Amino acid sequence: MSQFHLTIVTPDGAFFDGQAERITLRTVTGEMTVLRGHADLVTALGMGQAKVVVEGQTRVGACIGGMLSVAKGDVTVVATTFEWADDLDKARAEASARRARTVLDNKGSHSGEEIALAEARLKRALVRTGTAR
Repeated sequence: MSQFHLTIVTPDGAFFDGQAERITLRTVTGEMTVLRGHADLVTALGMGQAKVVVEGQTRVGACIGGMLSVAKGDVTVVATTFEWADDLDKARAEASARRARTVLDNKGSHSGEEIALAEARLKRALVRTGTAR
């Protein structure tokens, strides 16, 4: 299968830089797949699983927000957070989800800001637990 240059960066630096056959990830409007020859575009990323195919092997990761750019055949993912499934700590993500649910179950004793943060924490935790191996 034909390949394209894929770069994945996070605030911590370069995460992946190499040739890929396909990347599938969640944008704010739904899931999308990029193959070689894709039209140029820029779009915002949502929270969800990312699947990167390199040399016929699929690698799964958790992508938490950011931007996707396709320009002149080069694909760049600028992710707020990107973690490979093998590197995720499922127990830690589950504990984070429990803490978030505790706040959400007791909304009356928390501020609107605390509730919004708990909702975001729960979404991130659910993506991580669903992606972790």
